[in-house]
Amino acid sequence: MPSTTTVTAPATTTATAVAPARPARLPVRWDVVHLLACAAFALGLALVTTLTPHRVWGVCAALGYGTAALLAARDPRPWTGRALRAATVGAVLLPLALLVVLGGAQSEVGVVEHSGALLLHTGSPYPAHPTTVDDYNPYLPGMALFGLPHALLGNTPLAPLTDARLWFCAAFVACMYATTRSRTGHTADSTRTERTAGSTRTALLLSFPAVALPLAVGGVDLPVIGLMCLGLALAGRAVSGPGPGAGVSAGLAIGAAAALKWTAWPLLPVVLILIAVTAGRLTAVRATATALLTAAAAVIPVALTNPHAFVEHVVLFPLGKGGIQSPATSPLPGHLLAEYVPGGFVLAVALLVASAVAVAASLVVRPPHTVRAAADRLAIGLGLAMCLIPATRFGYLVYPIVLAVWFRVGAYDEPRDRTDRDRNGRIRHDS
Repeated sequence: MPSTTTVTAPATTTATAVAPARPARLPVRWDVVHLLACAAFALGLALVTTLTPHRVWGVCAALGYGTAALLAARDPRPWTGRALRAATVGAVLLPLALLVVLGGAQSEVGVVEHSGALLLHTGSPYPAHPTTVDDYNPYLPGMALFGLPHALLGNTPLAPLTDARLWFCAAFVACMYATTRSRTGHTADSTRTERTAGSTRTALLLSFPAVALPLAVGGVDLPVIGLMCLGLALAGRAVSGPGPGAGVSAGLAIGAAAALKWTAWPLLPVVLILIAVTAGRLTAVRATATALLTAAAAVIPVALTNPHAFVEHVVLFPLGKGGIQSPATSPLPGHLLAEYVPGGFVLAVALLVASAVAVAASLVVRPPHTVRAAADRLAIGLGLAMCLIPATRFGYLVYPIVLAVWFRVGAYDEPRDRTDRDRNGRIRHDS
């Protein structure tokens, strides 16, 4: 029997090439980027500005933002309260304290404090015969209330605490923080976590340069913005729980804002439409009547004290048609038209009216059904107005910026109710 030989082939080893592991890609820390960008802006402003209060703010804010960026980079969690508080201290509290002690401020601070003294002694915050720019008071009578502390205690040891900017800041912070709690209010289910989140979001807003700079050097527009945001938030609260008193609190906030400055008045039709399509016409009428009565109670008695002065200060001067040219001359379209184009003033006003009509038409054709949508519509309208009015400033753009951002960063939660709504989003009412 023939023998068989089994030949075993030698085993071959195949070496598998292993690709080197790529290093893990670190996520972008947008909070750090944001704070570094703010620091760069503040430092750049300090280097180029010729205004001493703005230079003081720029140096302090650059240090504050830089410190906050370092704290944020060392914390594994983004947007922490510690970093934002450091930014707020450096960008708001420190420069505000220094400027109050040094007496540095934009002219509107002195205007408001002087108007408070006039209101106290004459019953009208408007000088009868203004001769300089600083004599003009373009604000509605309610703004003079922020000057009353200085008028009453300005010559006492408490004088530093009477600076109008401190009261602007206090009103703004109180209103913005209140919007974070407007859905639940001061009820038992307002948890500590919700309160902490509200504080963190408020600090984020305060530390933003568009808000921090005016808070430190002027800030006259910020209490107006705060009351406008509070009015919108309270309007949302009326939507979630319509009842006998629904809309009154929103009307009070809107009326208070409207008693401070003309820029708050576009809020009234926006809130009227929002409440009408969500909470019903009766609630909308109640809110509107409350707002108008509140504003009228503050404005009409003072206006009747000296009607000529009221028109000169509050109507003609902001339009650039007063006895003295308004210092609000930022190179935005409305001012450029009025300054350099023949008949440009009329053209700018016509464009302003056309934009107002377009926004009003949009409210009718496609009314907002949420607070965020209403804030967006108001931001668009005010943004167009700030760009088209003949006497304007870049600082006025803080209105559309805050309105567009505040209700979008989670600072306000839309009320989530179980109310029956139709396919257009309107609440169904039995009666």
